[in-house]
Amino acid sequence: MAEECRETLLKKDYYDDCPGCVMEQRKELQRGLPIKMLVSIWIIVLSASLPISSLFPFLYFMIRDLHIAKREEDIGYYAGYVGASYMIGRGLTSIFWGMVADRYGRKPVIIIGTVAVVIFNTLFGLSVNFWMAISTRFLLGSLNGLLGPIKAYASEAFREEHQALGMSTVSVAWGIGLIIGPALGGFLAQVILLAAVKIMGSRSFYASTRFPYFLPCLCISVFAFGVAVACFWLPETLHKHDGKARLHDGPYEALETASGGSDANEKQNTEEQTPKENLFKNWPLMSSIIVYSIFALYDMAYTEIFSLWAVSPRKFGGLSFSTEDVGEVLSISGFGLFFFQITLYPYVERLLGPVMIARIGGIISIPLLSSYPFIAMLSGLSLSVLLNCASVLKNVLSVTIVTGLSILQNKAVDQKQRGAANGLAMTAMSMFKALGPAGGGALFSWAQKRRDAAILPGSQMIFFILNVIEAIAVLMTFKPFLTLHE
Repeated sequence: MAEECRETLLKKDYYDDCPGCVMEQRKELQRGLPIKMLVSIWIIVLSASLPISSLFPFLYFMIRDLHIAKREEDIGYYAGYVGASYMIGRGLTSIFWGMVADRYGRKPVIIIGTVAVVIFNTLFGLSVNFWMAISTRFLLGSLNGLLGPIKAYASEAFREEHQALGMSTVSVAWGIGLIIGPALGGFLAQVILLAAVKIMGSRSFYASTRFPYFLPCLCISVFAFGVAVACFWLPETLHKHDGKARLHDGPYEALETASGGSDANEKQNTEEQTPKENLFKNWPLMSSIIVYSIFALYDMAYTEIFSLWAVSPRKFGGLSFSTEDVGEVLSISGFGLFFFQITLYPYVERLLGPVMIARIGGIISIPLLSSYPFIAMLSGLSLSVLLNCASVLKNVLSVTIVTGLSILQNKAVDQKQRGAANGLAMTAMSMFKALGPAGGGALFSWAQKRRDAAILPGSQMIFFILNVIEAIAVLMTFKPFLTLHE
């Protein structure tokens, strides 16, 4: 059967210099699950997502050591600004990178994004003041615009029966990176200082350095450097015919255009002259982007607040965790998420569908998050067990929601607009996510000052406001707001 398929393909007249046609041939000859491509996409997305939240476990201490906050209660405000700067940068450039990916290819944008991680994540670890920390994070977000193009790439690099798996790989790798990143930050921050104190018996060996948070940034940058080098062997999926880049509407259109003679060429010219659909008038796309953005705001605020809450003192309603304790919780959550994704998620998605997954996940998250202030009252083994179970479940629900909404977005547009559509989604999501750290940090600081309030004191108010945002997002998944592409 494989030989017959190969002979058929050899008879077709492909564009020799078109990378998209080469990819179409590979897809036609492909048999079985494309493990190599899945792994490639997984590590690329992981390298891009690791630096986004890796700073949160040590950000509280980093802001304190930079001496920008006059009071301990104000640390959350400045931590929020640093966390938001990445998302602001990404929000300002995501549409641009999507357009670049549609014009010049997905591969150049992917390479630029991974190189940006190497450079600016390293510089962030070397920050000597507050403004350097903000500017390096902003530049990292501005130049790391690969998430939208990699989603388009995942939908184009697989046969139709594996496209959902490809999209799931992007979402899962992104979600795991947002969990493993803080775990690395928690485990590695100040580890050299602690080792020096243990070996030398004092801080003198390490006292002269101003970079106690450099090691986690360096480790992530080294990993991203290896990924950036490997990306040069990544195949391109963009079709380039007669010097003009274009994307085809379906996986077999390239074959028909290449071998259909004058009729096919006439069809191709007609399609190139047809104006593209205005994405802002595509309500199935726009409604899914808006819902996606609300969930993203909630997730980003939760990511920062969880780490700030865990490391803050007990007197402020926190857990008095060290960065290593936070890293341990998040690493367990990462392994739990990975296990769920490779074992249960495919069955859940087929059974419920992407919309129902978002609704159920959002509804379950509300009582789960409401339990966090009461979990903080525990100690010892009971605290460890319940906190880890809650964290695993919370992150599983978040990634499941994001995966379902990403599938809806890519189904709402034709392939020739997928890069721009994903760029638009990244812009909206980034702007909302920029509000997450800034708003979350301000909310955290405000809540710490009202520990004696009669209604929702301290951390209870934090998680209540997060649940209000989640409830709004769940309501928006129903008609008439969320409309599915037919």
